[in-house]
Amino acid sequence: MSHPLLIVLGPTASGKTNLAVKLAEKFNGEIISADSRQIFKDMDIGTGKDLDEYFIDGKSIPHHLINIKEAGEKYNVDAFKNDFYAAYLDIIQRKKTPILCGGTGMYIHSLLQNQEFTAVPKDEDLRADLQKLDKETLLQKLETYPKEITKNVDQSSSKRLIRAIEIAEFLSHHQLIKIERPTINPIVIGLQSDVESRRKRILARLDFRLKSGLIEEVESLLAKGISKEILIFYGLEYKFITSYLSDELDFATLRERLGTAICQFAKRQMTFFRKMEKDGVQIKWFDVNDNFLKEKVIKLVEPKFDSK
Repeated sequence: MSHPLLIVLGPTASGKTNLAVKLAEKFNGEIISADSRQIFKDMDIGTGKDLDEYFIDGKSIPHHLINIKEAGEKYNVDAFKNDFYAAYLDIIQRKKTPILCGGTGMYIHSLLQNQEFTAVPKDEDLRADLQKLDKETLLQKLETYPKEITKNVDQSSSKRLIRAIEIAEFLSHHQLIKIERPTINPIVIGLQSDVESRRKRILARLDFRLKSGLIEEVESLLAKGISKEILIFYGLEYKFITSYLSDELDFATLRERLGTAICQFAKRQMTFFRKMEKDGVQIKWFDVNDNFLKEKVIKLVEPKFDSK
């Protein structure tokens, strides 16, 4: 049986949560986060949870997959898929509208493409050997595996090639058990803007977060015993502020470099969303600066979702 899923995606600082909450209020919905970092507790400002936005007209909008792991723990695409389907089935069984909201394109794409290979475990020894090879050699090695395994590989980086070889090597010796999942009928809403507008939104939000205790949040995580190496792994904000707290950057340099890095990250997010479209995902794009954004999205969505 096919079930609907409304998806709101876009680059960082595009207003995804704000729109998703309004849609959830309109369509009796609950939000499932598709953010690779918002799952961690005590990482609120740096990951942009914006929990205050889940309240609208005095009503709390239920949300899932936020604050489900302790800071310092590991998480991956396959874990996300398992957690997503648990939340998704719970929501539809209660006759609510599931709304997936986030900017981690790999998470969203893994659902829409039903990518079973995310269940293939890491092979640290193999990775260590492959990391010694250049990209051209990795491509040559990848070609030694059957085409049905490698035909959809993203060849844009050595990191992705290493993962592809890891998967191919595993499937050469193991059979992947197929998990039956519910069929999803997605409506994908994308939020975008011109580059300059996006830059202004990113820098304004960064300034707000710096004033709202972002540096103090990182200090608190370090004080709790979260290592610098793990914090750096958690993303740009934690990487640059850790350097600032280690006296490697002054505040002005921190703000400048972090702002630039987030803008570059947003560009990479958009590139990934365009790749999703090339892979067959239909995304209906809307301008975040449109004064009638909510109304236009509702007009598109309403025929498929009953308003409660």
